Amino acid sequence: MTRSQLDSVSELLQNSPLDLGGDVEKMRRVFDEMLGSAPLPDDVRTRTTELGGVPAVEVRAGAAVAASGTVLYFHGGAYAIGSAASSVGLVSEIARRTAATALTVDYRLAPEHPFPAAVGDALAAYRALLDRGVPAGSVAVTGESAGGGLALALLLAIRDAGLPQPSSATVMSPWTDLTLSGATMTTRADADPAVTRQALETRAADYLAGADPRTALASPLHADLRGLPPLLIQVGGREILLDDALRLAARAARADVPVSLRTFPGAPHVFQGFAAFADEAAQALDEVAAFITSHAQPEG
Repeated sequence: MTRSQLDSVSELLQNSPLDLGGDVEKMRRVFDEMLGSAPLPDDVRTRTTELGGVPAVEVRAGAAVAASGTVLYFHGGAYAIGSAASSVGLVSEIARRTAATALTVDYRLAPEHPFPAAVGDALAAYRALLDRGVPAGSVAVTGESAGGGLALALLLAIRDAGLPQPSSATVMSPWTDLTLSGATMTTRADADPAVTRQALETRAADYLAGADPRTALASPLHADLRGLPPLLIQVGGREILLDDALRLAARAARADVPVSLRTFPGAPHVFQGFAAFADEAAQALDEVAAFITSHAQPEG
């Protein structure tokens, strides 16, 4: 039954109007309409806020009155589309399962704001949490797709700035290699219903604006990963980005980073966003929450 559900998710993505490499203004509208069309559960509470001058949306869900930790979240969209508001559905599922306050960040997008603007915003948001007195050990950094790559870039920037690392990082279907050198860019091309190499080439050019695609903060796969916190990587078996996740796990292990890799056969890109009707997606988010809570240190 689970594989049938994942096949239905893949069919939905295959037939969606979203073209990740299409006209950026049009695709931003399509993306937000797609993700904003489903009503949020009644227990989800949101408010707009800012972190270090960067817009964000605070998300809480469930019956818990007092939050347990903080999830700092970065949405996907190939660095050119997506928004904090459009990520609330997925973020609320993590917030409910962890009883944490989640903050999803509206980092600046390309091509208007190319690399390293998004990394600067991510670091500013993290610094703002520390400046508010939030202990680093109570923060879990999380992201999906390009947001997963940005989450990893943030960890590198935190390390290089001499700041304390968060308790953990979780990346779902992360885009970690803007050189697009993974073998699954070809071997999974016919299987992936959501992402194409051509689309990623377009968006990588927008984001990099001439920068070297092997630059560590743009492509964390090519970085020295030493000193990063425990890392959970989830990826679907249908993805052209499968190799981005597999190679990241191997490099993290070689850098002595505690790393857990979880692959989901038959699952498409960021399938976790379909937890409402796909058992495998709900299970994946349960694992994300268990990982976050197992590493988070209580505040105070």
